[in-house]
Amino acid sequence: MNILWDFDGTLFDTYPAYTEVLYKILGEKIEKDSIYKELKVSFSHAIQFFGLTEQQIKEIKTMNKEIDVSAVKPFPGVEEILKKADTNVIMTHKSYAGVTHFLRHYGWEKYFAEIVTLENGFPRKPAVDSYHYLHTKYSIDLAIGDRELDLIPANKLGIQTCMFQNQCEIADFHLVDYADFFTVYPVTDKA
Repeated sequence: MNILWDFDGTLFDTYPAYTEVLYKILGEKIEKDSIYKELKVSFSHAIQFFGLTEQQIKEIKTMNKEIDVSAVKPFPGVEEILKKADTNVIMTHKSYAGVTHFLRHYGWEKYFAEIVTLENGFPRKPAVDSYHYLHTKYSIDLAIGDRELDLIPANKLGIQTCMFQNQCEIADFHLVDYADFFTVYPVTDKA
């Protein structure tokens, strides 16, 4: 099985740390739950929703780079799926350095054949370009994400989709916990 993964909110529980950053930038005037909810739509959406200035966006990007790697944990059960998959790839809007920083810390670089970021020149999700590239190269069987925009490109390409800790109509199945993955999506052991 070949899996295309989103990064933030799918492999790693990054949103609590991002919520804290945005909470500080907004002057602690907005409830953290509201910030989290808007970030789960997308970072671009949250920027517009909260009317952030260019200066605030710069501050957020700087503060996000300074998030301690120990403050962001992988979701429980992810590593077992990574081990059983034949090929894993990542498509994310996060920077390559940002992704590899966390992967190295947890010793997970070995699990990924390729990491595609905006630095590769593809348009942002939900454009299909990056997914088409990865699907052509790796014959992707499943795309896993935590937001609808992570699944739209896969859906358009006929790739099966899994929504993690969220709901959307286009997902082929939904997971709240990766412990249920092999029940919902049976995988045989590698030879």
